[in-house]
Amino acid sequence: MAQPVWSTACLDWEQRIVEGISLVPFDPLFPDEAAEALAVFKRLQIVDLPLIEDEATGKRRHPTFGEACDEFVFEFVRAVFGAYDAEQGKRLIREFFLLIAKKNTKSTIAAGIMVTALIRNWRPFAEMGILAPTLEIAKNAWAPAAGMVRAEPELTALLHVNESTRIITHRLNKAVLAVVAADTDTVGGKKWAFVFVDELWIFGKRPSADAMLREAIGGLVSRPEGFVIWASTQSDEPPAGVFKEKLDYFRDVRDGAIADPTSLGVLYEFPKAMIEAKAYLDPARFWITNPNIGRSVSQEWLEQELAKAQRGEKGSLQTFLAKHLNVEIGLNLRNDRWRGADYWQKAADPARIGMTPMASLEALLERSEVATIGGDGGGLDDLFGAAVIGREKVTRNWLVWAKAWAHTDVLERRKDIAPRLEDFAREGWLEICEDPDRPCHGFAEIIVTVKEMGLLPEEWGVGVDQLGVPQMVDILAMYGVEAPLLWAVAQGYKLTPAIWSIPMKLKGGTFLHDGSDMLAWCVSNARSELRGGGEVINKATSGRAKIDPLVAVMNAAMGMSRNPVAHSGVSVYRDRGALVL
Repeated sequence: MAQPVWSTACLDWEQRIVEGISLVPFDPLFPDEAAEALAVFKRLQIVDLPLIEDEATGKRRHPTFGEACDEFVFEFVRAVFGAYDAEQGKRLIREFFLLIAKKNTKSTIAAGIMVTALIRNWRPFAEMGILAPTLEIAKNAWAPAAGMVRAEPELTALLHVNESTRIITHRLNKAVLAVVAADTDTVGGKKWAFVFVDELWIFGKRPSADAMLREAIGGLVSRPEGFVIWASTQSDEPPAGVFKEKLDYFRDVRDGAIADPTSLGVLYEFPKAMIEAKAYLDPARFWITNPNIGRSVSQEWLEQELAKAQRGEKGSLQTFLAKHLNVEIGLNLRNDRWRGADYWQKAADPARIGMTPMASLEALLERSEVATIGGDGGGLDDLFGAAVIGREKVTRNWLVWAKAWAHTDVLERRKDIAPRLEDFAREGWLEICEDPDRPCHGFAEIIVTVKEMGLLPEEWGVGVDQLGVPQMVDILAMYGVEAPLLWAVAQGYKLTPAIWSIPMKLKGGTFLHDGSDMLAWCVSNARSELRGGGEVINKATSGRAKIDPLVAVMNAAMGMSRNPVAHSGVSVYRDRGALVL
């Protein structure tokens, strides 16, 4: 039999999702396998639905998947099981990602798929698992899995349910399906050939999740018939860790940026144009990310909850949008947010989006007539932030770039943010270092780069937190960075000019930042409070999350607000011309 030819890219997904067309861009590779597995899946009863009368027997029973599910479920099941080549004993598509809004029966689907895999499995003593981040979520998958076995006498005779261990055992070939909670059960040592990972967004917040998940799916190495399914709703914070990694990867596969026929993503999310137009707020569009609406999801309930969220805090609205409409959170807009957060996302510099950090800095410097630099550093469990603001030739727009350093101590002491910091490090916007002096040296290297281009003013060019000066002044002096070029920027309410002026420039389109997720995260963490006649943003009000690179931006802004001229011996009017009155 000739090998099938297929692609898992779905280049027209935006049109498909709006028109309600399947997001699986190909027919099952092996139709017979797909049909046989789907027949098993459709017969399984969903025990949390009300009893109905069976037309054939007259007895009361629960509705089956075949009776209660929308077509999107069957399309996904066909794709998973229809990728198995029975002649070779090999699955040609081995990794799947299902991103779907809350209450679309994701955990119940997980139970049905994995019970189907247990029934269809031929390998003696095969191990399968549903891995959930918490015990509560594990129970959401275990209850329907155990229930669908107990609801059918034929299955009860074939499969044994152990409630205390949350394990279902095939009585004939001794294969097992375990439902495991990562926060209470031991994951190490598992040799699962079939894996369903539920609520990946929660794993994304855990610093050890990547290693744990690699352990959980390690059994696939020697089980060519196996698969792993990652399933999740959107995160209630900007995506991080392993969730962000998988989400980005499967988006690239879907969009054709990565050719990987062994991976398939079925992602229910709004097209970019609809996100920008906020079309997700139209109740008539709710079904786009809720394909099971009218079944497990109530249109009326969604409308009521949206209305409540819109009347409450903006943060509660974003959480509703993320969980129930799959709208990715960009900035966490709390009521006590810094006002610049409202305009931050739209102020990314179009010419620098997607550039590497160094390429972005080089582009900024090439376009600038003068530049100021800001720094903000803390202890070993803090970040060191550096920022450059270039005043663009002719337009006088402020072009902003930032970088951070983190000591390895931060990853140990602040485990709650470690996955996010590791993301930024992979992207190049943050450097993780062992040497306690490395941040100061890195900061000095940036200063030298700007200085050698003749863009630094003679004074007020490098502004740093006055409390941080002693720990860096000696190292900066080694690079020739001293007063009056180096100056201490008073913090607290004395930073109010930058805290107030930057949001106005953001709104007016004259402040363009580097577009990095790292700096956006810092902006989302910034909380402000009025104190006396000014406004304060500091580490105390921002809690455990980090804002150091943003403070560095504000320190640089204090220097740029002095209307500096580059100390290069070249008139700034060489490039932009002089205004003659």
